Amino acid sequence: MPELVFFSGTMDCGKSTLALQIEHNRSARGLEGLIFTRNDRAGEGKLSSRLGLVTDSVEAGEGFDFYAHLVAHLSAGGRADYAICDEAQFLAPEQIDQLARIVDDLELDVFAFGITTDFRTKLFPGSQRLIELADRVEVLQVEALCWCGARATHNARTVGGEMVVEGAQVVVGDVNQPETVVGYEVLCRRHHRRRLTAAAARAAALSPDVLPVDPETENAR
Repeated sequence: MPELVFFSGTMDCGKSTLALQIEHNRSARGLEGLIFTRNDRAGEGKLSSRLGLVTDSVEAGEGFDFYAHLVAHLSAGGRADYAICDEAQFLAPEQIDQLARIVDDLELDVFAFGITTDFRTKLFPGSQRLIELADRVEVLQVEALCWCGARATHNARTVGGEMVVEGAQVVVGDVNQPETVVGYEVLCRRHHRRRLTAAAARAAALSPDVLPVDPETENAR
């Protein structure tokens, strides 16, 4: 039976790489699929992985109708055995409903990939709807790590190297960005709660306030 499957995880855990791997495996067996994405780091109409892999895709912008696009594609003589949708957290709930309709009415597998929560730990509307409708929700097993070495579970937004918890829900960026621009960092829950990024942790470690500075104590040693 065809399924709507939601692959979720933090940034930097290999979601886009898995999407490309699924495309490769199925196309190698003679199947044909349509690839959709939105706001990919490589630009419009691209699905890219941080490993350097990239392929063309259909840009599913605001107001895009997945179901109508598939019906038009099939009606024009095109073939589609499955659909892949990356960056699904950016989609509107009604677009997720369209993905579910593709599964139910066109009987195609749909594989959606996305982040579950935003930088404020709030569910993206698209991800929330996927959790509500998906036949399966798969949490990726390739763990992204916090700077402390613990499993990263939250996405932090940084501006000028400092973590922020206010602002628009959708601001396109990436991990490992220069500190002068909007960037993102994956953190464990403890350090996300404390707003302690890698840069903040380094600054705290170098601060004289946390080092022994009493000269008498030092001379007595």
